[in-house]
Amino acid sequence: MAKLLLIEDDQTMRSLLKTLLEIEGHTVGTSTGDSYDSTISQFAEQNPDIVILDVHLFHGDSFKLLEGMRMKSPDVKILMTSGQDVREKCLQAGADGFLLKPYMPDDLLRWINQNLSGK
Repeated sequence: MAKLLLIEDDQTMRSLLKTLLEIEGHTVGTSTGDSYDSTISQFAEQNPDIVILDVHLFHGDSFKLLEGMRMKSPDVKILMTSGQDVREKCLQAGADGFLLKPYMPDDLLRWINQNLSGK
């Protein structure tokens, strides 16, 4: 299965997604995204296959994180999520995909599986 990094500042959402993804057999690291430096450091250390990145982080800039992750590892798959439909902005900024919250767990798992097929 895959190594995933979940960057989500909502504790409940982070916990639920981590549990779901681990049940599916993935290794899941988490970050609140509250500090650019610590999040980029976690990203570099964990070297994930896929990053699930919340657009609206309380203390961080997700688009700056996206840019920093792309600079360190241009081939990592990055899925951005938000309660607002900012799909075009995310894709134009370099994300590989976007899911509008609330989404069904099957939609997330489908996206992950489709983006792991080449690995």
